[in-house]
Amino acid sequence: MRKSLSFGFVALTILSLVLSACGAKATEAPATEAPQSGGLQIPDIESGKFNVAMVLIGPHNDGGWSQAHYDGLLYVEKNVPNVHVAYIELVPEGADSEQVFRSLARKGFNLIFGTSFGYMDPMATVAEEFPDQTFIHLTGFKTNNKNFGNLFGAMEDMKYLAGMLAGSRSKMDGNPKLGYMATFPIPEELRLGNAFMLGAKKTCPECTMDVRWINTWHDPVAEKDAAASLFDAGAQVVLTGADTPAVADVAQEKGKWGITYDYVGSCKVERCLTAIYWIWGPIYANITQGVIDKSYKPGFEYFDADSGAMGIYGFMEGQSLTKGESELPEADIQMVRDLLAKMLAGEFNRFDVFAGPIKDNKGNIVVPDGQKIEQIDIDCFPSNAAGAVPCKIGMHWWADGITAELPSP
Repeated sequence: MRKSLSFGFVALTILSLVLSACGAKATEAPATEAPQSGGLQIPDIESGKFNVAMVLIGPHNDGGWSQAHYDGLLYVEKNVPNVHVAYIELVPEGADSEQVFRSLARKGFNLIFGTSFGYMDPMATVAEEFPDQTFIHLTGFKTNNKNFGNLFGAMEDMKYLAGMLAGSRSKMDGNPKLGYMATFPIPEELRLGNAFMLGAKKTCPECTMDVRWINTWHDPVAEKDAAASLFDAGAQVVLTGADTPAVADVAQEKGKWGITYDYVGSCKVERCLTAIYWIWGPIYANITQGVIDKSYKPGFEYFDADSGAMGIYGFMEGQSLTKGESELPEADIQMVRDLLAKMLAGEFNRFDVFAGPIKDNKGNIVVPDGQKIEQIDIDCFPSNAAGAVPCKIGMHWWADGITAELPSP
């Protein structure tokens, strides 16, 4: 992310070939002006400072997931003393990212954040090679409880609220069909889709939801095509699990409604019903300060809405309802407000979102009455699925009302 910086003159030849093939860009990030591309080199550290690096799956200004993390990195720079920050964007998941993490560690970065699911195993490998540096992975589930930790939040809280709004909007518009543009067939995406559908049933019991898999986190063209496919198939409101505001742009063209994700600034057009977004800055600052003063132990950290690290646009302090929200029945708006207040107070969390009785779309009881899912169910497929970790319920099911078939585990 950015600001003009100086970079080393000696290229990392092998890494440069990898990064040039995938289009990765590296730069340091001052908080005052837009940074310039740093080319293919790993950014330098600043001697005498605590050096923090971030690796992004998309461009820092994608209007979604990566931009939310970038803003969090700038927050660290502004709010934690004696810290130098830098980032690399457009780094593919898998083997390419492993070389990036290893090069950042060799360069001397003290704390490295990796912000995409497919960075998990590469970061775990590199962390074992550099035990004196700290690696924090976003959205996965692995940790060594030493210098490699996992970090994520219960966005299912906000997706549940967004589902309530989507159901209300669809019912009001006389079209009880919803759409979900999902990325990869992993437990996270099924979990968030299920939370959305469960929320929609609170305001629109007759609502159904179709699903499109796009198998990418960031591809504006693919996102627009998938959103258009869902709208053309009859959806009145479409939620995205991907990185850009494309779903709202297509909704604007179609005269329907889109719900954007990840970034507070993504809900710009009139036909954006709401945005569900992250507020990473305070979380990242607390971790950075904790690593500096050795009070933070990397492990498995999964926070809920009471952390203050997530929001739903139109309902947070200082915000006004969007046009699409303001037209909804007051009783539904108040229902969302009341439940949000309980979430922010720590009185309703991810386990309450998935409290029984819950039926799947085949009519089977998934979560019995009086029971709730457990943490292990959040990020796993059930034990009879290929490659699964043991869990009681898991997330290889679609909630009642979702018309799509399950993806292969």
